[in-house]
Amino acid sequence: MSEVAFLGIGSNVAPERHVMVAIERLGEAFDDLSLSPVYRSRAVGFDGDDFINLVASIRTSLSPLALRDWLRALEDEHGRQRDVPKFSDRVLDVDILLYGDRVQDDDGLQLPRPEIFHFAHVLRPLAELAPDRVCPGDGRTLERIRQDAGLDESGLVLLDDTLRPAASG
Repeated sequence: MSEVAFLGIGSNVAPERHVMVAIERLGEAFDDLSLSPVYRSRAVGFDGDDFINLVASIRTSLSPLALRDWLRALEDEHGRQRDVPKFSDRVLDVDILLYGDRVQDDDGLQLPRPEIFHFAHVLRPLAELAPDRVCPGDGRTLERIRQDAGLDESGLVLLDDTLRPAASG
């Protein structure tokens, strides 16, 4: 059985190149790729170059842990360093935000991912991609969570469609 998973994608090291490669690889490996608008945002928690962020949805038959492992391998292919502070430069960062209606906190995977509720660069593109999607374990739609969170979105800059492959949603 396949599920819809929502993935947060970000980079602040040659971000256009790394984000495009991630999008292309997701499109090759999974069905029903859809993409949110793409945003530029300031680094959070450290002094670094701006990030490019977006959210993708895919349909997958991989389990959440197998999907996480696939995404980690993708990050590693692009030089992701795992021995650095949590808030630091990222060549490529791809996180599972939501996986079907699953709620879990085990094996180092938390679903829904807590960043959904705390960071505008995650919540805004997620809510724009699937505003009426109900967040598992919360009961509110993603757009309602966005409205209720009142996160400062002033640092988000909407980019044009140059990072969106023509075949994506």
